[in-house]
Amino acid sequence: MKIIVGLGNPGEKYEKTRHNLGFNVIDKFLKNFKSVSESNWREERKFKSDIAEFEFNLRKGKPEKIILVKPKTYMNGSGLAVTLLSSYFKVNTSDIWIIHDDIDLPLGSMRIRFGGSSGGHKGIQSIIEAIGTEKFWRFRLGIKRDRTKAHDKKNKFIKKVNEFVLDTFSHDEQGKVRELIKKSCSGIEMGLLKGLEGTMNKFNTK
Repeated sequence: MKIIVGLGNPGEKYEKTRHNLGFNVIDKFLKNFKSVSESNWREERKFKSDIAEFEFNLRKGKPEKIILVKPKTYMNGSGLAVTLLSSYFKVNTSDIWIIHDDIDLPLGSMRIRFGGSSGGHKGIQSIIEAIGTEKFWRFRLGIKRDRTKAHDKKNKFIKKVNEFVLDTFSHDEQGKVRELIKKSCSGIEMGLLKGLEGTMNKFNTK
């Protein structure tokens, strides 16, 4: 079993924000396997999340249960949803994959990583604190600001980080975002088929 969690904030006002990139990826990933993705999501109050479940056919022929998760706890409370799920299904933390935006990586890039600190990401920090370990997989999706557009004449950021991540992607960024979502879905699929160690070598980008 794998629990794949896309991080974001619930509610229409956050749907297209940078911080909701994790939600966008698992929405697209589910749509790749289901004809109507919207009908497959269901609210599970005991997990404080929307979840979707399906069987993924591995190369060995034995299907693996996949649980996709969109926490409804808001970003800073993501750890609560993850610990409720991991405790209920009794999965190893190495079988928990977290999909999230990363302001330290260039827009459009992706890094798959096991363990390590939160890097200042409030959602990841919440998960580390809740499950008591850093040992879980992350898909880090780059949303880094374009310095030529994000600074004023005094070289100061026009928007603070918390404002930036809660803003929507610009028109000029949309193409890279679409490609990043597509690449992320391919990375998840390859990870399920071949394992994430090998997948890292193909998909990790500078």
